[in-house]
Amino acid sequence: MTYQETLDFMFSQLPMYHRIGAAAYKADIQPTIDMMAALGNPECKFKSIHVAGTNGKGSVSHFLASILQEAGYKVGLYTSPHLVDFRERIRINGEMIPQQNVVDFVDHNRNMFGRLHLSFFEMTVGMAFDYFAKEKVDIAVIEVGMGGRLDSTNVITPLLSVITNIGLDHTQFLGYTLEKIAGEKAGIIKPGVPVVIGETQPETKPVFERVAAERHAPITFADQHWRVRTSESNRDESRLIFDMLDLDMSGDREDDEWCHGLVSQLAGSYQLKNIATVFEAVRQLPLPLNGNIVEKGIAHVVDNTHLHGRWQTIGEAPLTICETAHNAPGIDSMLGKLASMPFRALHVIYGCVNDKDYSKILSHLHAEFTRLGKPFDWRFSQPSVPRGLPVADLQAAAATLGIEGEAYINVKDAIVAARTAAARSDLVLVTGSIFLIADALA
Repeated sequence: MTYQETLDFMFSQLPMYHRIGAAAYKADIQPTIDMMAALGNPECKFKSIHVAGTNGKGSVSHFLASILQEAGYKVGLYTSPHLVDFRERIRINGEMIPQQNVVDFVDHNRNMFGRLHLSFFEMTVGMAFDYFAKEKVDIAVIEVGMGGRLDSTNVITPLLSVITNIGLDHTQFLGYTLEKIAGEKAGIIKPGVPVVIGETQPETKPVFERVAAERHAPITFADQHWRVRTSESNRDESRLIFDMLDLDMSGDREDDEWCHGLVSQLAGSYQLKNIATVFEAVRQLPLPLNGNIVEKGIAHVVDNTHLHGRWQTIGEAPLTICETAHNAPGIDSMLGKLASMPFRALHVIYGCVNDKDYSKILSHLHAEFTRLGKPFDWRFSQPSVPRGLPVADLQAAAATLGIEGEAYINVKDAIVAARTAAARSDLVLVTGSIFLIADALA
């Protein structure tokens, strides 16, 4: 098969949650275990870090991979979903897996895929682990797809487990309370393997502590050891300048111990929590990583890993930003960033998938944009995936809430229209589904 034929086979024959939704979800890790056995258990042939969480797991994964690259390691990085190119999911030192490797893996294992009835996600995990093993990476950073306990990535025994935070997302699969969801995420905690929890939440802290105790896994809560804040010198919307405090080292001299003026290529104030998680994860890793390497990795995370879609500037005058805020915690973080930004008027382009509570999201966003006290308008579009909510349906739902906006089938047309209508000092924000952002970047 050609590369395109291989992709067509993968997308059409094997269900993929992010394209078709619940029909692709499999609450069973046994097929992945069987696949790994058939592949010669590649997951046992490299060291790894496992990263789960409702929000921030992608950013934390990329930060860690960048830091390890700066330290001179050959670093595998597995993330999902992809934005533009399927191969974004599988990288070594920032470089995507070659097309020929994708073709060869599918050609060689196609019969096994059919015999085990593997999903798109299971097959892709197998491809990533096989590639990392054959390329002899020193270490791989593995991002959980959904949940943790039953996720296909949960066949590894890592050096460190990381759980960024817990929010109400994918509740139809993971549970309708923070405690239930935390129980699923805690499934990545392995016997004797240290685990770092990004945020101390009263509903989830007892869950993580109980599971860690049962598995004799040392547990640390990052926000109890680090403080990270936006620096007073932060004036560049394309990056984040921050100050960092190590609470374990500052003692009673907190005011004197802040490290000032550190830089992250990932902007957005919500990255402050992720950065605290990263600092603690590095501390818990049994690897020689000094502070200078950590700072360089954070400062060059986009250069090193080629991450896209996180508060990404795609145009100037007017400033045009893409942000993949698709659930409540992500949206609230985005709103916090907007509140701190100087602009004359806001032009919002929004689109989502059909299993989100989009009426609730629209109502929340409209109320928060109103509170900014600046002019704003709406444009609606739709992601080009089967799960994409038709823009006419989104526009109609918005109208019932008293929200008026023009509809565009193609997000590119929406961006052109918004930028044409905007003044140079305005802000154009493209947000909603990660697949809408993918279309914008493509």
